[in-house]
Amino acid sequence: MPRRKILIASMMHETNTFSPVPTPLESFRPLSGEAAIAEFKHTNTQLGGFLDVAQRMDAEIVLPLAANAHPSGYVERRTYEDMCDAIVGGIRGGCDAAFLALHGAMVAEHVDDGEGELLRRIRAIAPRLPIAVGLDFHTQLTSTMVENATVITGYRTYPHIDMAETAQRAATTLVRALDGQVRPVMVWGIRPMLTSTLEHTPSRQPMKDIMDMAIEAETHGVVLNASVLGGFPQSDIPHLSCSGIVVCDGDTTSGQALLERMLDLAWRRRADFLYKSAPLASQIAHARTLTEGPVILVDHGDNTASGGTQDVMSVVAEVMRQRLDDVLVGPICDPTAVARIVSAGTVASVTMDLGGRIDMPQLNLKGTPLTVTAKVTRITDGEFTVTGPMATGVRVRMGRTAVLDTGSMQIVVSERRAEPSDLGVFTHAGIDPRRKHYVLIKSRQHFRAGFEPIARHIVLCDGDGVTSSDLSLFDYRKRRRPLYPFEPL
Repeated sequence: MPRRKILIASMMHETNTFSPVPTPLESFRPLSGEAAIAEFKHTNTQLGGFLDVAQRMDAEIVLPLAANAHPSGYVERRTYEDMCDAIVGGIRGGCDAAFLALHGAMVAEHVDDGEGELLRRIRAIAPRLPIAVGLDFHTQLTSTMVENATVITGYRTYPHIDMAETAQRAATTLVRALDGQVRPVMVWGIRPMLTSTLEHTPSRQPMKDIMDMAIEAETHGVVLNASVLGGFPQSDIPHLSCSGIVVCDGDTTSGQALLERMLDLAWRRRADFLYKSAPLASQIAHARTLTEGPVILVDHGDNTASGGTQDVMSVVAEVMRQRLDDVLVGPICDPTAVARIVSAGTVASVTMDLGGRIDMPQLNLKGTPLTVTAKVTRITDGEFTVTGPMATGVRVRMGRTAVLDTGSMQIVVSERRAEPSDLGVFTHAGIDPRRKHYVLIKSRQHFRAGFEPIARHIVLCDGDGVTSSDLSLFDYRKRRRPLYPFEPL
């Protein structure tokens, strides 16, 4: 049998349409060819999983684009077009199948369904091409995605520790189809409901039973693949929902029944998927009563991995006001502050405004800097390799990074945003978070990959920002109607 030619590509972005952070091409740090293969092989990423399957089948690999940006605002029109052109151009060059690492919640300035539009363009020039797609758990699934793919699988975890496995599930089913062993047919559906990213992780209820149904059916061969997708609420698009997709082998009867059971259970539990907020001052006051550390303070209103600016200082200010001691904070993204710190050098004492550089007009929030006086104790290049369970093996590049010490608080400040899912955001700068009483990080769930194992306590902090879990703060103009919880259903 001649070697198969497999096109592998990634174009991944979770778009927070309320975020003021721009998303130009350089945000994606695009790679291609051997450089992309070298960057992502043997990593716990979708590209790593797809590369593993292709290499095990001794396929000829074509990799026209590897592009992944931190969640932020709308993808710029030209950026989206350039990335699509790279992938579609690769398809036009000919291949036996395509493995595509996508997100499922990409919104460009001119396209509400970034993934669906890419797949539509591919299908227009390659009507019969077998296409395997891996998607994030926070996908907003659309008919355009489903109609233009052959196999779709989604992450089963949040934090996402199964990215490579998700790609392998999709690719393996597609390879079986290429070999004539199975005939993939997909069924999918939605329920018109939003689920909070603080409440819908598949590791806990109310989502656990639902995801377990999908895993059990796939594991026991009832269906080829089954996925539940929690959705991403910080996006003003027409297809907001909670959804599911099942890949069947020819006959869809069992798959359709499974799909309805999963979605019906999600719908019955819809009220349990909503986060119940509390005053920030009371949350920090509660943290003060916890005598055993580390106490992980989770500022989920300004979460990089959902499009936050990573420079909102409301939680840090409250921690200072309540005089918590032995606190580690970070990373705070403030390139202006880093430039000044680097200029001052280590051992210097600086008094400066920190954070609060970016206004958030969609939520009527003004950036509010926090004045700090601190010693500069360390300056690094901000680079490290992830050793924890999420994105294992990936090289993180935070830009120049500095450590400020106020006496009661150590603050890590970086030039670029970086989700603190791995202890490396601190350990690369010589700080062991396991030895701190309080660790204040900006995250929702991904912090659990690296920080939950070291935590004595976890305290969720309702800080300000464009990733707030208070859905009433967001002005949705394009969403479907009716949609729970906005309309009683």
